[in-house]
Amino acid sequence: MIEPRILKGFRDFLPSAEIERRVLLEKVEKSFRSFGFVPIDTPALEYAEILLGKGGGETEKQIYRFTDNGGRDVALRFDLTVPFARFLAEHRGELSLPFKRYHIAKVWRGENTQRGRYREFTQCDFDIVGSDTAAADFEILLMIRHTLKSIDAGDVTIRLNHRGLFNRFLGRIGVSDKSAEILRTVDKIAKIGREATLEQLEALTGAEKARSILDYIRPRDSFEETLAAITAAAGGPCAESERLALIRRFMADTGCADSFTLDPSITRGLDYYTGVVYETFLNELPAIGSVCSGGRYDDLAGLYSKEKLSGVGSSIGLDRLIAALESLGRLKGETRYAQVAVACIREADGGLAQALGQKLREAGITCEVFPDEKKLTQQYIVAEKKGIPWMIIPSDGGSGSLTLRNLIKRENREGLALDGVIAALLEGEK
Repeated sequence: MIEPRILKGFRDFLPSAEIERRVLLEKVEKSFRSFGFVPIDTPALEYAEILLGKGGGETEKQIYRFTDNGGRDVALRFDLTVPFARFLAEHRGELSLPFKRYHIAKVWRGENTQRGRYREFTQCDFDIVGSDTAAADFEILLMIRHTLKSIDAGDVTIRLNHRGLFNRFLGRIGVSDKSAEILRTVDKIAKIGREATLEQLEALTGAEKARSILDYIRPRDSFEETLAAITAAAGGPCAESERLALIRRFMADTGCADSFTLDPSITRGLDYYTGVVYETFLNELPAIGSVCSGGRYDDLAGLYSKEKLSGVGSSIGLDRLIAALESLGRLKGETRYAQVAVACIREADGGLAQALGQKLREAGITCEVFPDEKKLTQQYIVAEKKGIPWMIIPSDGGSGSLTLRNLIKRENREGLALDGVIAALLEGEK
């Protein structure tokens, strides 16, 4: 006998948990589509050089990489953004710009497991490609806010920054050649603290410049004050600071400015980000970390194509978000897909029972037909375990009068025609 077991950082999902995940995903997808975004999909397995082309230091350590039976160097995707860049290069002639896509799928990273973080997990990505504008940047930010609101995540704070402006500052103090390492170091400040960050920056730049960097990334009392401070530190007004100012105006125009803060310490660790970057925190549970992150990546598709395509996007970490919602008691406890079950009175009448089920589905009622001829009490127990609140008991194999049982109240309504059953079920779901 082989012992049934799964790898660390991987999980099975029982129906109750998976239904809850699917219900949440349906709301997320509905939000994406309400903005006019369309779905795509890409392979889980890619050539390693595709994924590692510009991933950055930590990526190569975490990627699941191996040689397949054909001797090819392949790897499992670690996010959905890099495969999307390859997708754009291959299908550019079939796409109209700006192209707005979303992609909900599993990704794999061999990192340390912790609360809300696994080695196999689901990401929900959404991007706009072909528009290098503040309007595109803001639409992604607005979608983050709208989507989290649609799943009852509570108030959120979206912290944003501009890596281009940060790079101007680094150039002004003479450390442009170390910008990638500095950005990755600053990105860890929330995890390792200010002192440890200063120590690592000193090793890269020296004490004086390290202190200048820490002062730069210090948020001031308001968005406007922070923007003025980092603009001055970077050498004065420029295209990057103007982009942030325009995004701020859009926030005011849409009445959602309170959900956003300018935080110069937000840099995102991956090297492909070049412009606005952001992370999203639940105000009631900030300790769980960012549940939605992203930014602008103007040069990413250039690894696979001569055409330069500007892009901006974000990714919701579904598993971390679910862990947060569970902690906050915000999940609805939705564990059923069927509204009603049709009892099996005689196995020989299975076709008639399915015909009844089909009529219910045509009326918009989800229905499960039980296939096994058992005592009614046993069938009630099975339905209750599945979270099904109603059961139909055919009196004569699916035709004629029907009994509708409310399994929650344990009450029967007898002698109903099909129209009466449908009306009662539709009313009961209100």
